Amino acid sequence: MSAPLAITMGDAAGIGPEIIARHVEIHGPDGLVVLGDPVQMRRAFALIGSRRPIVAWEEDQPLKMNRKIGDTDSPLAMLETGSVPADLPYGIVSAGAGALAYAAILRAIDLTLAGRVAGLVTAPIHKEAFHAAGVPFPGHTEILADRTGTRDFAMMLAEGALRVILVSIHVSLRQALDLVTEARVLRTIRLADQACRALGIAHPRIAVAGLNPHAGEGGLFGAEDSAIIAPAVAAARLAGLDASGPFPPDTVFMRARRGAFDIVVAQYHDQGLIPVKLNGIEKGVNVTVGLPIIRTSVDHGTAFDIAGKGLADPSSLGEAIAVARQMIAARG
Repeated sequence: MSAPLAITMGDAAGIGPEIIARHVEIHGPDGLVVLGDPVQMRRAFALIGSRRPIVAWEEDQPLKMNRKIGDTDSPLAMLETGSVPADLPYGIVSAGAGALAYAAILRAIDLTLAGRVAGLVTAPIHKEAFHAAGVPFPGHTEILADRTGTRDFAMMLAEGALRVILVSIHVSLRQALDLVTEARVLRTIRLADQACRALGIAHPRIAVAGLNPHAGEGGLFGAEDSAIIAPAVAAARLAGLDASGPFPPDTVFMRARRGAFDIVVAQYHDQGLIPVKLNGIEKGVNVTVGLPIIRTSVDHGTAFDIAGKGLADPSSLGEAIAVARQMIAARG
């Protein structure tokens, strides 16, 4: 029987437990194991009016994998990785919640590396809670890279037919411009190819967005596109990758959404994420590319403003689970 898919609960003061509970109520718990605090998951089920039972999961315990839609009886399997007070306030930064979220992530990574679970889906964490707990990392990506010993990685965001991978992530725009180098662009093109193949796309078509308006317009609006990005694309093509560009960034994402390309290499954070999130975050998925394990995530934060109010939408979590399963199937 296949290994289950792990879901980390995220920050217990946010909407993580609720979106997990809502997803399980709609799709059933089969094939899933949640890492976190069972008391907080029971609280989340109660919040949405469910009495679904929770059972402790042993690492060698098989789980049913048929995923019955609308299953209201099967228990949710959980691995307890810590606890916080049962009445933890919603929507408030908590060092305890940060420590709980961090412990769940570490355990889930180790289980995935050991093959005890097939992949990892993460609910949202809160960076301030991490800092309050003394966690030495700002977020999931850095933890994953450190714990798995990965040096060459990138963030891919997907929403429907549009997939975007980033040359730089969480840095200032001024720093991002300095990070547009031929080596980094070529590295990201290679990771784009790897990301698409991990999804089962046999011959990825990779578009590379330009940095400047109109991709520099032949040098009139900046030399970076012709001097840095174009040579990286040429090197990728010499290596056998189906890469093209640089394309004007104001049209390339539209062309990809219409099916001309399988993925777009964006030069900095907002260039890539604005088109992905334009239609809303309900269907967005975050994938960490380059890891030795499968990891997907929701494309939103802890939503402290609505936490505990029963208003959270589980759609992005459902998409993240679906993409993780697609990657598991493609890996075989």
